[in-house]
Amino acid sequence: MNLQNIFSEIEKTDPEIYERLHSRRKAMHRFTNLGGKLALTALPFALGSILNKAYGQTPTAIVDILNFMLRLEYLESSFYTKALKKTLINATDIPAFTLINQHETAHVNFLTNTITSLGGVADASPVFDFTANNTYPNVFTNYQVFLQLSQAFEDTCVRAYKGQLTGLITNNDVLTNILQIHSAEARHAAHVRLIRKTSGPNPETSEKPWITSNKANGVNTMQASYAGEDNVVQLGISMLTIPGFNEITATEAFDEPLTMDDVNAIIQPFIK
Repeated sequence: MNLQNIFSEIEKTDPEIYERLHSRRKAMHRFTNLGGKLALTALPFALGSILNKAYGQTPTAIVDILNFMLRLEYLESSFYTKALKKTLINATDIPAFTLINQHETAHVNFLTNTITSLGGVADASPVFDFTANNTYPNVFTNYQVFLQLSQAFEDTCVRAYKGQLTGLITNNDVLTNILQIHSAEARHAAHVRLIRKTSGPNPETSEKPWITSNKANGVNTMQASYAGEDNVVQLGISMLTIPGFNEITATEAFDEPLTMDDVNAIIQPFIK
């Protein structure tokens, strides 16, 4: 592998590479030192690691991801704000949904401030129609319908965040905070499922704190939020070959990511 030629060709295409990376001498020295420690087959990956600083995810790409997440947080914050103004939520559940709403508002504020700090422009909140063009006309008068949508929104958000994490990996500060939001959304989803399991005249007694296979559990009109959750293969290994796992427990062990396009299609009916 002729490192001199590699760096010469890169420099011809991008003369400013060393302003974003190291001096030419330092870059060559670092790679040469690594080359003495790694197997030949690993050298291309080492070179990629060295150049990642110069060619990592751009602030613009990160801002796009954060605006996508912001749209989800706008949706959830608006949803709970509206619900808390109605005589809808059981009195015993009001503190929980009040706290969840506070979290969603904090997420909106964090994402907005982070986008601005990266030199981007935070998108304004869309106008939402939580009836989804009259698909859920009683969303704010029927507690069970409200809980079904709440669960679907939270589950979707968890999978949406997971689908975008690799796009933030070049910014440790942003990634760390987004992982914390992802964790909070997972706790919201679990608690909403607990409420569905125990409350109302017709509690969903089969509900679990996590997604099982691709079952929507009463949220059948939001089935797209659960597509792909019946996957039992992780890193190319079928979990069914691992002692103690079956088709149920294997699907419950992981939340599958959703793509940005998948999520946008799911929430589009709720945007005017």
